[in-house]
Amino acid sequence: MSTPVIGVLALQGDVREHLIALAAADAVARPVRRPEELAEVDALVLPGGESTTISKLAVLFGLMEPLRARVRAGMPVYGTCAGLILLADKILDPRSGQETIGGIDMIVRRNAFGRQNESFEAAVDVKGVEGAPVEGVFIRAPWVESVGAAAEVLAEHDGHIVAVRQGHVLATSFHPELTGDHRVHGLFVDMVRANRTP
Repeated sequence: MSTPVIGVLALQGDVREHLIALAAADAVARPVRRPEELAEVDALVLPGGESTTISKLAVLFGLMEPLRARVRAGMPVYGTCAGLILLADKILDPRSGQETIGGIDMIVRRNAFGRQNESFEAAVDVKGVEGAPVEGVFIRAPWVESVGAAAEVLAEHDGHIVAVRQGHVLATSFHPELTGDHRVHGLFVDMVRANRTP
């Protein structure tokens, strides 16, 4: 089977780290800034950053509707931190003008774990990731308040949901791309391979 081509939405946020992590997980990784670049990838990562800024830039660059259409059509997507917020069907406390791509039946709370200076790391047991717990880096991280019946909770921290999967869509509150541990990206690459038609 050919190596999957996975894009990283490169409008704002920690794009480079995701490109490195995807390459380490045996994918071809490339930045995506335009609709024609989105059309050329098998799957997409939505990086951490500022969810309101990414949302507004996606609209400005003409990417929001193509993103929604590809997710609805079954393109695998993985969102970290701000990316998790963008994949939520509902935000509890949205900023003015903030839109989401949707894809996971969940309600999220922005910056739920606190401000930048309250960032922390914690060991997180993630369902589907073998071996030791994943080192989760939480930076102004959201958490998931609740999920619908179609969404599967993969991890919790301190009583709060921090990793969710719904079909071909994966989301984490934390940043595995910042740790050098590429197992969560490996899980996503496996999802992409399973999603591709033979």
